[in-house]
Amino acid sequence: MKVLDLRCANGHRFEGWFASDEDFMEQNGSGLVECPLCADKLVTRMPSAPRLNLSATAEPVPARPADLQAAWMRAVRQVIANTENVGERFAEEARRIHYGESEQRGIRGQASREDRQALEDEGIDVHPLPMPAALKDPLQ
Repeated sequence: MKVLDLRCANGHRFEGWFASDEDFMEQNGSGLVECPLCADKLVTRMPSAPRLNLSATAEPVPARPADLQAAWMRAVRQVIANTENVGERFAEEARRIHYGESEQRGIRGQASREDRQALEDEGIDVHPLPMPAALKDPLQ
């Protein structure tokens, strides 16, 4: 079993377990490998090297990817619980709030890259938040 360091096009890093390098290449080429955070299927293998302990001094233990992902999922759930989903009207509603035409509140929705850039050019803070596939549909 090979554990590979992977990264999606959005920069999320994660591990994948495969029987061999060929198995990864076959699955990735067939679109079966996707980012667990944003479901992006454009996944690349990151360079990795074996860990060598050349010093007797103890190194700090890095945060485990699973712990980071769990913390990220908690943060996404908190954003969902405390914001209004305005869907495709995100850019329009963000402008209305910014210019005082609508009540001040937290919103979330979809915006194109061009819309996000236009909002930022107008001085409206926008923070992209990739939504995990598991949270896109209503939770049961």
